[in-house]
Amino acid sequence: MPTVKIVAPFAFTYGLFVTFHGGGSPGGGFQGGAIVAAVVFMIAFAFGIEATRQWLANTVVVALAVGGTLVFAGIGLVPVALGGAFLQYELLPIPEPVKYGMEGVEILGIGTIVAGVLMGLFFVLAKGFSAAGGLAPPDALGDAVPARPPPHRAQAA
Repeated sequence: MPTVKIVAPFAFTYGLFVTFHGGGSPGGGFQGGAIVAAVVFMIAFAFGIEATRQWLANTVVVALAVGGTLVFAGIGLVPVALGGAFLQYELLPIPEPVKYGMEGVEILGIGTIVAGVLMGLFFVLAKGFSAAGGLAPPDALGDAVPARPPPHRAQAA
């Protein structure tokens, strides 16, 4: 655990570096998003998957994937609304539209989609599956489950 506490910030920073420098050097949104997700995996293996799942709320993981998808679609559909083709960057109403359009798609779109989807898949697969199919019930893997009152049984008269 002490090693993860030391390595995680550097690995996360490296993931961001790879993401932000993908337009002009090897790397990009996919590789950077995968590195960022790997940092979460490392934390989960060191401190416990359930503890990490509680620390990193499901809404954050879903927001990464959905937010990235919305950014990608938004950048792609603005040129369509202006009479061009999907992802026709030169029509974006910003300075240096090709450069910043591609970087927006890579960094804000693909990077967050990959990080969110990989983390989501990790948590779903870590939860396990039941023999009957579908996700395992909450108590099947030793997760904390709130106490339930015993079922009410009808008394015979």
